[in-house]
Amino acid sequence: MTPPDIQEITIPDTVEELLGEDDVRPDVPWVVLVWNDPVNTFAYVIFVFQKLFGYSRAKASKLTNQVHFEGKAVVANGSREKCEADVSRLHAYGLWATMQKDD
Repeated sequence: MTPPDIQEITIPDTVEELLGEDDVRPDVPWVVLVWNDPVNTFAYVIFVFQKLFGYSRAKASKLTNQVHFEGKAVVANGSREKCEADVSRLHAYGLWATMQKDD
């Protein structure tokens, strides 16, 4: 039995319980950026984009040209966890990649 001068506190079990059903925070997607580097060849970067993301040769070539001429390109998007995995995979292939929230 709880003494009369002490309030009982209920701790929510889930985020949904904590925030309630009126949670209207936007689910802002994240993007993966690949940056230009002086090391990797066009052919290699095209190969990596095709292998990791399943892009056609034309799309992979377009993104590779964007990386080279503009300094960077958005190559993937999605949840934070997916983008973290994509960045890690790109690093494993020797590409310079980062992620950020999409504007």
